[in-house]
Amino acid sequence: MYKKFENLVDPFAPASTATPPATLWAYLKTHYGPFRKWMIVLAVTGMVVALIETGLIFYSGRVIDLLGANSPDTLMVNHGTELLLAGLFVLTVRPMAIGLNHLLMEQMLASNMQEQVRWRAHKHLLGQSTGFFQNEFAGRLSNRVMQLGEAVEDGTYMAFEGVWYAITYVLGAAIILAGVSPILALPLLAWVAVYAGYTVYIARRVGAASEKWSDARSTVTARVVDAYSNIETIKLFADEGAEERYVLSAMRRLRLRFQRFLRLMTELSFGLNIINGLLILGMLVPAILLWQAGRVSVGEVAAAMALTVRLNGMSGWIMWVIIRMFEHGGVIREGLRSVAVAHDVVDADDAPKLKVRAAEIEFRDVTHHYGKGHGGLNGVSLHIPAGQRVGLVGRSGAGKSSLVNLLLRFRDAEAGQILIDGQDVSTVRQTSLRQAIGMVSQDSSLLHRSIRANILYGRPQASEAQMLAAAKRAEAHGFICDLKDRDGRAGYDAQVGERGVKLSGGQRQRVSIARVILKDAPILVLDEATSALDSEVEAAIQDTLFGLMEGKTVIAIAHRLSTIAQMDRIVVMDEGRVVEDGSHDALLAQRGVYAALWARQSGGFLGGEGAD
Repeated sequence: MYKKFENLVDPFAPASTATPPATLWAYLKTHYGPFRKWMIVLAVTGMVVALIETGLIFYSGRVIDLLGANSPDTLMVNHGTELLLAGLFVLTVRPMAIGLNHLLMEQMLASNMQEQVRWRAHKHLLGQSTGFFQNEFAGRLSNRVMQLGEAVEDGTYMAFEGVWYAITYVLGAAIILAGVSPILALPLLAWVAVYAGYTVYIARRVGAASEKWSDARSTVTARVVDAYSNIETIKLFADEGAEERYVLSAMRRLRLRFQRFLRLMTELSFGLNIINGLLILGMLVPAILLWQAGRVSVGEVAAAMALTVRLNGMSGWIMWVIIRMFEHGGVIREGLRSVAVAHDVVDADDAPKLKVRAAEIEFRDVTHHYGKGHGGLNGVSLHIPAGQRVGLVGRSGAGKSSLVNLLLRFRDAEAGQILIDGQDVSTVRQTSLRQAIGMVSQDSSLLHRSIRANILYGRPQASEAQMLAAAKRAEAHGFICDLKDRDGRAGYDAQVGERGVKLSGGQRQRVSIARVILKDAPILVLDEATSALDSEVEAAIQDTLFGLMEGKTVIAIAHRLSTIAQMDRIVVMDEGRVVEDGSHDALLAQRGVYAALWARQSGGFLGGEGAD
């Protein structure tokens, strides 16, 4: 039975890929779609439960009157059937209604909505460009995704469990009291008006305070995660004191905003008790006066007071629910700052897959300044025939990495075209483009998974034998067999840690190379692929990489010029332009930029060269 209600909605079903709305209600509506018809049923069952609870309190007053009007000997004779039916109702209809309501609340709504929100938010963020993530803390993004799911689900749950139930309960109580005497309904309606006004007044302030509190909480999470992710740098520079101050300032701000939030809670409690006191007096005094006048019975007075006491107990809970809903609204608005951001690199709806025939690459007058008007690339035109191996060199900031990033479509060029086999990369699907390109970068990070999972990321459908062959070609099999993690997993099952921190730089690089070998893409990009390796391993890997290049179109960025001297062609870049183009020997003969760089090498490294 539970599973049937849990499966009424699939939280991971395909959904619109449009950018999520940036406003609260519009965003909520996008998530309510799959739940809409069941929400109607939920609203009906919630109303029935509230009316049953109200009716039971009123009926308890009637029982009191029946006890007063009958002797112990005549009570069951005169009203036995009625009391028996009431007992059966309490034992059957009431639990069935409450049970159905909770099945819809917990199994249908709560178990699915939270994960639907998180999944859609995460899926949307995965589609963002690399530039988006370069400008954000990973910790803050993950915190917002996790909080967003909880806030949407819990806020919706409370709307049904608290607000809708309370509205139905109060309306039912007002109708019952009006039936006894209209005078008794007036204090209740007056209390509702004052209570609602006070709640909205406090809740709006809570919403604003909650958004600031949530923002401060995300900032603390971001700074803490940033510290843990870069713990080696912190230790290396012996700068724990500065790091402590950096996080402490965020925690102080979080404490201040939380204290402001709690002040509102204290103010709320004080005002609520005054309002509830007015309700008790407002109901008790008229009820006693009406009883003295003979217009209501003792049972009706008892029922009225029971309703009042029940409302008095519920009022604090209802207000807490409403405050929590406004608090969740603040959390959602804060989360939407990251989630409701349009992708800056998008595929057209009808974008075809890239069809690689020969892997010819052409850059046509490509310009990209990262929106700054300077830097990056300036009108680069470059033709790379299919199967040619091209070395890309230049000083730091020359534009080498920019050229590769645009080829991979991590960003879209501001002007010009990039073509692969005559197909503009900006018009094809990003996934198909990147499937056609294998890349080994200078700082290859690994996923916090097993060695096997990391290598198979290059081609998930590959066999175990193919995976092992790739590891052996990358000179990685030997050290992998010796690995063992703290949970006892060994070899290819060993976990590598976050970003591969359990491995040395050279080991990470060899696993990354194995991954690209297994991928076997027709275009190969190497960005200082052997820079993290020692000389002996590098020599073996160089032979492997040259074997891997066979039959592929290759772009290799290198700071160590000796590693690309054997390329078919070398392209020299400077200040975002191609300034020289030719073979190693031809460029040396020109006595230009490349010859000067070659002459200034020390130990085979490009003088003054850093990361591009």
